[in-house]
Amino acid sequence: MKHFRGSIIFLVLGLMLSGGWIASKGGSIEAIGTAVFLTFILSVLEISLSFDNAVVNAAVLEKMEPVWQKRFLTWGILIAVFGMRIVFPIVIVSVVAWLGPLSVLNIAFTNPDLYAKYLTSSHAAISAFGGMFLLMVFLKFILDPEKEVHWIEPLERQLIKVGKLEAFEILIALLVLIGASTLAGSGHHEEAQALTGMEHELAVLHEKVTIFLSGLAGLIVYVAIDGISGYLEGSEEQMLAEGAKKAGLATFLYLEVLDASFSFDGVIGAFAITKDIVIIALGLGIGAMFVRSLTLYLVEKGTLQEYIFLEHGAHYAIGLLAAIMFLGIKYEIPEIFTGLSGALFIGVALVSSIIYNKKNLPNA
Repeated sequence: MKHFRGSIIFLVLGLMLSGGWIASKGGSIEAIGTAVFLTFILSVLEISLSFDNAVVNAAVLEKMEPVWQKRFLTWGILIAVFGMRIVFPIVIVSVVAWLGPLSVLNIAFTNPDLYAKYLTSSHAAISAFGGMFLLMVFLKFILDPEKEVHWIEPLERQLIKVGKLEAFEILIALLVLIGASTLAGSGHHEEAQALTGMEHELAVLHEKVTIFLSGLAGLIVYVAIDGISGYLEGSEEQMLAEGAKKAGLATFLYLEVLDASFSFDGVIGAFAITKDIVIIALGLGIGAMFVRSLTLYLVEKGTLQEYIFLEHGAHYAIGLLAAIMFLGIKYEIPEIFTGLSGALFIGVALVSSIIYNKKNLPNA
């Protein structure tokens, strides 16, 4: 319980703040109750979408210096709650709408429908960036030739053979990105469907370019962070304090971008539940707190060592999420499917680990 104490306190405060926010606007008792309920639902949504994120975070966090573990669980939560759930959407809308951040903030509070429209219109670009970063996380793990533990053994043993080819995961990612760009123009956005003739063709071309460039940016960010982290970790000077600091920073940045990639769809999907930016921020922020607490629990309890296939299940869930983000450019995919499918992979991996332990560990 100690690992979740802070999150539970934040949950209570968040629910109180959501009710207080509606009360400050003169809302009725019913409206206040609805706001509290929606805040809770959003927090559950965030947790369900990010459970696999917690597992992967724990796997990375175990290898970090204690000081950087603490920074990830303190500074990281501030970035996750306020940066990714509040500031980042405002920056996205500012870029898409060619408006200043303060103007966007004003729109978010005074015209939430317009704010949601702007944010939703950037869905393709966000999905391409996040999908590409998550795809690389999945491919890097599943194609790792040094990986010794295999969950779906016949498949994974063949994949690590392919992984011995230099930069093969980048080739796969680029091919997926090219395929994803063909989904442009046939999506579910009302504006795109309303256009005809030359206007439609230009809009499709613009969206294809946007998807490709956004996905390429996601690939570049992953390769840059992974390359820097790998270089520092492989350096003999890594044992020095300065080297550890730099490597810790690179891994910290990797985890923050990973968290951002997970949060993209959650932020956009939240607008299907409510248009109130304060309720969204509080709900998703509570969820992010619980994900951090779960990460810390997994690290301190050594859960990934005890249940050896959990990390595999999380990465398969990440691969599926990447596919869902790319397919989301064209198709409406319910958030409940995204959350349940990820939880299913984790659950099956957990059961597989328990069965493995009973067969191979006498005292399990």
